[in-house]
Amino acid sequence: MKSYPPGMTNTTENALFDYSPITERPAISWPGGARVAVYVGLNIEHFLIDRPSTSIWPGTADLVPDALNHGWRDYGVRVGIWRTIESLDRHGIRPSVLLNSDVADRYPQIVKAGLDRDWAWLAHGRTNSILHTGMERDEERRVLTEIVDTITAATGRRPHGWMGPGLTETFNTPELLAELGLSYVLDWTNDDQPYRLNVPGMISVPYSVELNDLNLFGKGTTGPEFVQIVKDQYEQLSADSAHSGRVMALALHPFVTGQAFRAKYLDQALEYLAGRPDAWVTTSDEIAEHYVRTSAETR
Repeated sequence: MKSYPPGMTNTTENALFDYSPITERPAISWPGGARVAVYVGLNIEHFLIDRPSTSIWPGTADLVPDALNHGWRDYGVRVGIWRTIESLDRHGIRPSVLLNSDVADRYPQIVKAGLDRDWAWLAHGRTNSILHTGMERDEERRVLTEIVDTITAATGRRPHGWMGPGLTETFNTPELLAELGLSYVLDWTNDDQPYRLNVPGMISVPYSVELNDLNLFGKGTTGPEFVQIVKDQYEQLSADSAHSGRVMALALHPFVTGQAFRAKYLDQALEYLAGRPDAWVTTSDEIAEHYVRTSAETR
């Protein structure tokens, strides 16, 4: 097993985790005999008006201001999130919220809605207009501390998980997060099960860039196709879990699935997942905690 050296900035060797085929691991058992642990990763983000960011039309992405793309993104926090909340509430689903720390000051009504519903809160950088990269160790420690402290103050709860803006990290990020008391990351989307990192106290929990509304609808997926994709993903993971549990993450962005013409399809997908008798519909926090507490794998 490789050790994870402090300050990997000057190496291209990935010592963060070891290769581990899913067929050669101790079995994972979820509560109640569930086969698949399901969570909704709800991205609640703030975008800067003077920086190129996630765009629906690249032709204007470098303009300042970029009214077309900024307005599209801003729809999520003004309108789309409230449709998404109605659907989550209807099916009794607590999302795992990937929260930019700038959201706490900009959109306190959304944070209050989450507090009223006992959402799980993860740190998701400061803003999704700036990727979490290119920092020296001490600078990154300062930035991460500010992000985590801001979210803690706004929610009354210290986050346990991290996903970087655009799923970005430095080689030092997991170790610095562990220093701050976090216990898992979502950035490494390479598995259907949690696994331990070579950083004491840190694990990876599955997330998805494939089962992700931003990616799917950005490639022309229709609403009915989205619902079928959710069903296909669940059915295969349930079949795979005959001998060991799996994780299914559904990644949502309110400016995408919160659009009016997609709302009923999100609702159908959530209704399907909430109705699976062999699903543990939960949060990424609870998946991480259960895995660490019960996993026979030691490192």
